[in-house]
Amino acid sequence: MKKKLLVVEDEKNLCVLYKEELTKEGYNVTTVMDADAALGLIKKKKFDLIITDIRMPAKNGIDLITQIMALRKDIPIIINTAYQSYKHDFMTWAADAYIVKSASLEELKSKIKELVG
Repeated sequence: MKKKLLVVEDEKNLCVLYKEELTKEGYNVTTVMDADAALGLIKKKKFDLIITDIRMPAKNGIDLITQIMALRKDIPIIINTAYQSYKHDFMTWAADAYIVKSASLEELKSKIKELVG
């Protein structure tokens, strides 16, 4: 059975790219553009992994992680952000991985494989 990934990313072009690339890798990918939409889905559906950006309008990724942890401690979370600076924020340590966005998705793909097989 395909592993279900939830990608939380406020840039539409990146949503499309991640969905395409990760679907090619054999995952069932759902993308949402904000934290509230993500929380709504997490309450209704079961995901094997969540990938979230940090800087988003309204609620940021760190708030989202905190809320996910309260709902479901069993879901691995990857922070995927353009900002290296958040890596030292202890709130990001709750995530299973911290990846700085790059043109290549290889690091992201290998971390997903490592976390969900």
